[in-house]
Amino acid sequence: MPPNRIDEHGVRHTAHSWESLVERQIREAMDEGKFADLPHQGEPLPKDDDAFAGDWAMAYRMLKNAGAAPPWIEADKEVRALLDRRDVLLGRVASASGSAPPSAMARSRDHAELERLVIAINAAIARLNAEAPTYRQQRAPMSLDDDRARLDALHGR
Repeated sequence: MPPNRIDEHGVRHTAHSWESLVERQIREAMDEGKFADLPHQGEPLPKDDDAFAGDWAMAYRMLKNAGAAPPWIEADKEVRALLDRRDVLLGRVASASGSAPPSAMARSRDHAELERLVIAINAAIARLNAEAPTYRQQRAPMSLDDDRARLDALHGR
């Protein structure tokens, strides 16, 4: 039995028997205006720049469409977020350095927080370096001694 439909005036229309179910559904959706407000209408579709993705282009496109990124990019985002937290800590200490010297408890708290952050940063860097496809995406680990010296300088020691 050929597919048929009823139009807005109640008239039954019988389609050609060669029309597939999918074609009929597309045609009916077009008749109902369901394609009227699609993005990029009347414009060329934007091209994804996957020139450097090579064999991984389709996988990267699927991750992007799902709102995710390759594991090494997610690891780098984590490293950057932790570095931002470390910078906030150092900025807070620097802005307080103009006032009275910090107490021994405050210095101890700042050192403990800095140590936790540097350990977390180095763990995230290790994950990034293990997952990064080339050495160009890798990062050097942080030096706890260097950051402690920087914090002590900000504390005014």
